[in-house]
Amino acid sequence: MESKRQLQYAKLIQKELSDIFQRDSRHLFGNAFITVIRTEISPDLSVAKTFLSFMLVDDKEQMLLLIREKTKAIRQTLGSKIRNQARIVPELLFFLDDSAEYALKMDAIISKLTIPKVD
Repeated sequence: MESKRQLQYAKLIQKELSDIFQRDSRHLFGNAFITVIRTEISPDLSVAKTFLSFMLVDDKEQMLLLIREKTKAIRQTLGSKIRNQARIVPELLFFLDDSAEYALKMDAIISKLTIPKVD
């Protein structure tokens, strides 16, 4: 269970990372539409796990690798944005959020089921 402080900090990091991906780093990632799905913060606020979703991207794994390569620049930009609101700029860990693909897969499986009618 995350504390109230962790939840507030996660919300701040998620909002600012969304702004960075949508506005500040467009030149780094081209036409890719990157969405920050959720952010989880460690209890000491030093590590932020961020789950991303991509649209308009052919190879999602390659895009995730590119983001991981640019983590230092993203963290610097984040630090300049939150320097008045937070003392610690967390280490950023990026992961691919595959919940949308999983939901589509489960929907396809469920739609193929034949359920007998009960009289």
